[in-house]
Amino acid sequence: GVLMDDATLKFHDVVPGGIISLCIWHYDGWTELVLASVEGDPSKLSCLGITEDSLYRTTNSEHFKGKQWKKWTSQRAFVALYITSHRGHFDAVQYLLEHGANCLSKSPVGRTPLHVAAAMGRVDCISLLLDHGASINDKDARGETPISIARRLNRKQSERRMFLIHWVAKSGAKGSADKAAKKPSQRAKSPPGSKK
Repeated sequence: GVLMDDATLKFHDVVPGGIISLCIWHYDGWTELVLASVEGDPSKLSCLGITEDSLYRTTNSEHFKGKQWKKWTSQRAFVALYITSHRGHFDAVQYLLEHGANCLSKSPVGRTPLHVAAAMGRVDCISLLLDHGASINDKDARGETPISIARRLNRKQSERRMFLIHWVAKSGAKGSADKAAKKPSQRAKSPPGSKK
């Protein structure tokens, strides 16, 4: 069936553990954007209307000017950032952030790209999002923060990384955040029995 904007999966009686296949409407170039985001290919994303200076146009967007155009491109950049953060495509996340994607934007249920990166355990993307101003204190519609989601889903490394980077930033130690952020992953890669 068609999942309308205000409908929920619960409304459609989706059974836990069931498989859902989604088909994005071929409206306004969203299918191409979602597929490029799922792939995590920055070169494809760059051609799909995610920046204000983009030459990409759809039948709908060619009529946009000024604030409308800015809103349209920023929505597209956010959707791409959200998907690439969820999938753990570090290069694509970095590209999007460097080209103005807002890591503080929220989905209709209040989730940020940091929420989904934390939920999926995408540690590299978490560090990148935090470096670009993402907040571990943003709450979604259920009152969950990225750290509480990581804790609930047993993503210990994600939880530790967010807490450590936040703590180092709050303490004011300059240059230590990168060092501190890399330490846990280096420890995780050390062979058993090493004294690192």
